[in-house]
Amino acid sequence: MTKASSEINRTTPNRDMIFWDRIAQKYARDPIKDMASYEYTLERTRSCLLPSDRVLELGCGTGSTALLLAPSVGHITATDFSPAMIDIARQKLKQADAAQNVIFQPSGPDGTNLPAARFDAVLAFNMLHLVRDLDAVLAQVASKLRPGGMFISKTVCLGDASFIFRPLVSAMKLFGKAPHVSFLRQEALDRQIAAHGFRILETGNFPRKPPSHFVAARLLE
Repeated sequence: MTKASSEINRTTPNRDMIFWDRIAQKYARDPIKDMASYEYTLERTRSCLLPSDRVLELGCGTGSTALLLAPSVGHITATDFSPAMIDIARQKLKQADAAQNVIFQPSGPDGTNLPAARFDAVLAFNMLHLVRDLDAVLAQVASKLRPGGMFISKTVCLGDASFIFRPLVSAMKLFGKAPHVSFLRQEALDRQIAAHGFRILETGNFPRKPPSHFVAARLLE
């Protein structure tokens, strides 16, 4: 068992962690399918951040996004509940040109192992539709932000996509080819975010089909 595993194995639903650990190496190798949408997401995210910001990323995967955003902020604490994903991210930090203001650490969906201090921004890319208790995660996000801090997310909203996705995902889950997935709708997601004390400043879909819903929101003071 890795150090990361021992740190989070009591806080993460076992079946979810097993799935993401199993595909971590493939996930790291696979190219981004829509590079234009990914780069535009990075551009919009950078526009919401300040060079002095202390940033928390939830669901960082193998760390690529954190490393790309690092030059634009003061510091990033990037987390994921998959020990294998965190192991790969930490290997990237050993590269000579890797950012020096990033740390990768394991954390379950409940925020276990996160620093006590509050952050200027929290990021959650392609993860909100994968959590089992969205309200609990949004409450955790709000608790980790300073008043006036930014929450920036991008979420696949399959509830607004073609009906064919539901039986397809169900079949993939049956054969262990997909994790837990919630069929979120954009308007409902916006309402849930707002209900946790946020004022939504910007939304967009990058890409549009299936809608990958970008939200930039500020925690009310």
